[in-house]
Amino acid sequence: MHGRATISRQQLAEIEAAAVRSWPALETADLDGWLWRYASGGSQRANSVATLSFAGTSVERAICEAEVRYRAKGAVCRFTIAGVTAPGDLDQRLAALGYERGQDHLTMLREVRATATIPASVELIQDATPEWIEVYLCGLNDDRKVVAPSILAGLPARRTFFAYRRQGRIVSSGLSIVDGQLASVQCMATLPEARRQGGALAILSAIEARALHDGCTHLYLQAEVANAAALALYAGFGFRVAGRYHLRTKP
Repeated sequence: MHGRATISRQQLAEIEAAAVRSWPALETADLDGWLWRYASGGSQRANSVATLSFAGTSVERAICEAEVRYRAKGAVCRFTIAGVTAPGDLDQRLAALGYERGQDHLTMLREVRATATIPASVELIQDATPEWIEVYLCGLNDDRKVVAPSILAGLPARRTFFAYRRQGRIVSSGLSIVDGQLASVQCMATLPEARRQGGALAILSAIEARALHDGCTHLYLQAEVANAAALALYAGFGFRVAGRYHLRTKP
């Protein structure tokens, strides 16, 4: 069982909003406060409606507009449902409309330690190199491989890519986006033949040290509940559960 972080609803909302900004879709639109996102396939996060705030008068009309927009793209309609989704009954509304519930994900948080240092084996780079991208893509399905380079090219300016090298070759990747006092942990990947050999842990250590340098107080990440190996790594590094989210998809 993973421990829980003690945070307020407002703090969770700030983390979830930072997560939305850290992986920008190729196209977006405002739907009465919701953020409609489209990235031509691949990442479900960048192809779903972020529902962290709602200022409209008709939830049904906003849902209908999202469906029309995705239909025009030839894409399925998805909504991301988090612990701070607005309105609070959106999950129940979508279920009543026949939207199917997807896998559970965790939003995890940990404080940045003042003693964090960057391992000598980890290289920090401003832009993703072809070698880094090759490692990151190794664990993605084909749809995500196609669109990921375009999303990476549009990341926020306060980004750092992390590369763990062994014998001169990148075998593990990571990415962090600074957003106020938060720093993300993203794009964690290791080549199959190099797994469980310390690469991911070195990347995490480097991300924490960079976050300390940039004045951040906390690291956050999002991961599937089903990814037991990754969650064990993150829990061992001190991450605790701050919230949960899932997707609702129109059949």
